[in-house]
Amino acid sequence: VRGEVEELSVAGISGVEWDAVELPSQFMENFCWEWDKLQQMTAHVKTGEPLPRALYDKMLAAKNFQSGMQTLRQVEFSLIDMHLHYDFDPHGQQVQELIDDIRRNLAVITPPSFNRFQHSFSHIFAGGYAAGYYSYKWAEVLSSDAYAA
Repeated sequence: VRGEVEELSVAGISGVEWDAVELPSQFMENFCWEWDKLQQMTAHVKTGEPLPRALYDKMLAAKNFQSGMQTLRQVEFSLIDMHLHYDFDPHGQQVQELIDDIRRNLAVITPPSFNRFQHSFSHIFAGGYAAGYYSYKWAEVLSSDAYAA
């Protein structure tokens, strides 16, 4: 999508501190889980009735199921990213060894030894998040604080 802004330094996310890039979208997601707001945004395609409370409760339970594991996964990805860009020595250690070390200290469930997740971790190798993947979790903290306020 191409914007209409002529000053590229302030177009889109340009000029936004990297730590805050994800904050607005995560902030807005909070509204979608508020029961009173969700009733206003939903309607059955045939009856027009809003989302039933029982279904909402199930959706909320599913959203929160294993949320601690999801947090741990993001922390793992962030640590891999940080160590690869901060103190990784390609002559002294292989990437898989770094990942294995992090997982030994952090993971509740360790992926199988043939897993090479780093080969598809495009966020840090092709997606512009290099040394900044932590911003996902940090934005979650900031958005939660802002939403609570």
